[in-house]
This record gives sequence, structure tokens and C-alpha cells, in this order.
Amino acid sequence: MKNISLLFALAAPAFYVVSDAQANSVPEPVANADYAPVYLAEAMLGQQLFYDPILSGNQVISCATCHHPELGTGDGLSLGIGEGGIGIGPGRKIATNNAPEQRIPRHAQALFNLGAKEFTVLFHDGRIEADPQRPSGLRTPMGEDMMQGFASILSAQTMFPVLSQDEMAGHYSENDVSQAVRQGRITGAGGAWDIIAKRVSEIDAYADQFMAAYSDLAVADDIGFTDISNAIAAFIEWEWRSDTSPFDAYLRGQSPLAPAAEKGRALFYGHAGCSSCHAGPFQTDHQFHATAVPQFGPGKAARFESHARDLGRARVTGNDADAYAFRTPSLRNVALTAPYGHTGSHSDLTQFVTDHADPVAAIDRYQRDWAILPPFDAADWRVMDDPVEVAAISAAVRAPVIRLNADQVSDLVAFLGALTDPIAITGRLGIPETVPSGLPIEPLARP
Repeated sequence: MKNISLLFALAAPAFYVVSDAQANSVPEPVANADYAPVYLAEAMLGQQLFYDPILSGNQVISCATCHHPELGTGDGLSLGIGEGGIGIGPGRKIATNNAPEQRIPRHAQALFNLGAKEFTVLFHDGRIEADPQRPSGLRTPMGEDMMQGFASILSAQTMFPVLSQDEMAGHYSENDVSQAVRQGRITGAGGAWDIIAKRVSEIDAYADQFMAAYSDLAVADDIGFTDISNAIAAFIEWEWRSDTSPFDAYLRGQSPLAPAAEKGRALFYGHAGCSSCHAGPFQTDHQFHATAVPQFGPGKAARFESHARDLGRARVTGNDADAYAFRTPSLRNVALTAPYGHTGSHSDLTQFVTDHADPVAAIDRYQRDWAILPPFDAADWRVMDDPVEVAAISAAVRAPVIRLNADQVSDLVAFLGALTDPIAITGRLGIPETVPSGLPIEPLARP
């Protein structure tokens, strides 16, 4: 990859006005054909696995630790704490006897509609992408070593948090999974994924459910980690499909939006130009844009590097033009998925919309207490304390300024509230009371 220069030429952004004719049209209603089919028995199996800490190295963290339904399928934190944390949610604390090395570098993304067929690129930087030209059908950081057998890109995505020291694997020396990761043993017998699969297959209740859900599994030893990830993906697809919001009812001609939300809709698809990036039925173009979101925390650097910046998409493509660009998130249920941005920089949606309209000016007035960060002895603000780093983030922005008054921002936020889907927020299967491993399901920790 080329060296990314921090000395970008700064240019004043232009002001921007979009007419209704120029803006993207309001999308067609979401239909069943937009989603992959889900087998309910597989989803029910995935529900238990999603909430079971057995998948983590030290068997104390589940998928729900960072993606909890009562927190909009996130964790309520700007940058989460994986291994070494206690409690779920904004009240999560650092364990005194097993503190993590660092915060998780990016904000936990919401899980809504990831079973929709148009979602073919995942993670903030798009490092996992559907690619039919590869044997696995996927492009991932593992390259040609990536296993085959994943039912979807979402299934493959669920495989990577269990390999992350900061998220689920744990410190290198403290369990068999983290040791395998440290040694580069991921796939094959004795690899990290195989170790986790064996843990699950040795539990009779899981083995019985797997063999009932998958006809190609004859005995417990046949269960592989791709089967585990496929089941988790099926659960996410079933549980958090979101297409029954007031906006969906509006698109289907069933009922009008409330007056403020209707004014916000007109702005969103008109003057404000939001739909130029937040396009389509799920309000995302699945592309990558630099929007000067404030950066803090450890950043994305190799262990041998000392910087704390996060170059986003450029880390995947090696292209300088992609520096500080991140994938456009879907806005479904956004009113309940705070904090916002790839670092979770803003805890308030109105403030984020205001700053997003003029991000270069906003980064200079950013208030650090808008972030939700559990107390941790870490140099979180190295990037924001460096004027050269901040200038580079600002210089990467290509979007023009949108001039919005307070009433227009309020109307936009009202429209975003109309994207809230009560069925998806509640979930279709819910949180199980127990899981087959017998490990405890950790409760929420409010501050």
C-alpha cells in the first residue's frame, strides 16, 4: 500500500442545494423477494448460539455482548470493550484482574436487514465482500485461505469477531482459541474455528439440534464452524428483518407519515441530498465516503505500528483516494442505535445530523463528552490532539456543505424516527432464558 500522506491540500467545500428533481427518487417498498429465505429451525438454533458465551475464547462473551437487542443491536458505547469487560451496555466496566490491551477500534454496527440480498459488502471498511470469482465466493482478509461452506456473506462475517483478541478471542496466552490465533492456526484441525466447533459439538443439546437442522450432518463430529456461523446468520436474518416501520407503511400506501416526518422525508429526498448516499430501500448505497467523523481510540494499526489513525477503506484497497472513507450505514432504526459514526462519536442524533451537514466545520467544534467511553487508562485522543491528523481527516471530505436550519434538522430527525420498526426492535424470537452450554447470559449494565 502507498504511504498515505497527512499533508492533504485543504480546500474549502462548496455550498450545496439540491432540487427535488435532482435528488434520488423515493424507493420502492421492500418485498419478500429482497431477502434470502430463512429456515426457522436453523434460526432458532442460531438464537441460542448468538447468546451463548461458549463461542468466545474465555467463554465469557457472546455475540449479544456487542449486539444487544435492547441497545438497537449495538452495545450503547462509542468504542466497545470486548475481552476484559464486565456487563453489557453503557455501564460496561473494565475488569480489574484481566484488563484489555485496548478498546475495540470501531463502533459496533447495527444488524438490521443484513439478510437482504443487496448487502454484499460488510464491516465499516468493506473488508468482507461477496466475490463469485473466488472458490469461497468471498473476498476476506484471509484471501485464498478462506474456508468454503458459508451460506452467505453474513455467515462469513460472524466468523471474524471470535478471532479478534480485542473482541472475543482473549489475550494470546490465556486460552486455546487465542493461542491458536496467535500461532496463525485458524482453519483446519486444531485451528481456532475447529476448537470452537468441538466445544459446541460436545454438548448433546446442540448436537441434536444441528443434526435436526442440517440433513448433511450424521454425527456430532460432523459439526463445523461454518455450520455454527450459518445458524447465527439465519437467526440475524430472521430476528432483525426490518420492513414494518411507518415509512414502510407510507411506501406501501397504507398510511401517511406524521407532518414533521413528511417534511423531513421531502428534505431527505430533496434539498438536503441525504439520499445521494443513503439511497435505496435501506437508505444505503453500500459505498464508502469520507465524512470527517472525529477519530479517537486505538485506531486501526498493525501491532508493530505506533499511530492511532484509522484510514478506513484505504486499508483494504491500498488507494490513497479511499483514505478516511467508511461504508454508508443503513438508517433503519437509526433513532435507537446511538451513538453514531464509525467511532460512535455522537451520542445524540440531532447533533450528528447537524454536524454531518457540514462535517469539516463540525470536527473543529466537536465536544469530547459526546462520546460514550467506559473509563480506561488509554491515550484515546491522540489523533484529535494532533492538528495535522485532524487536517488530513478534513481534507478527505468530498461532499459539499448542506445548509440546514434548526427546524429542518428537527424534521429530518422526525423522518429518521419514522424508520423505527417495532417488530424488528422487539425481535421475533427474543432473548432465551438459558443456553445449552449452561453458561450465564450476562444482563445489561446501565450506568
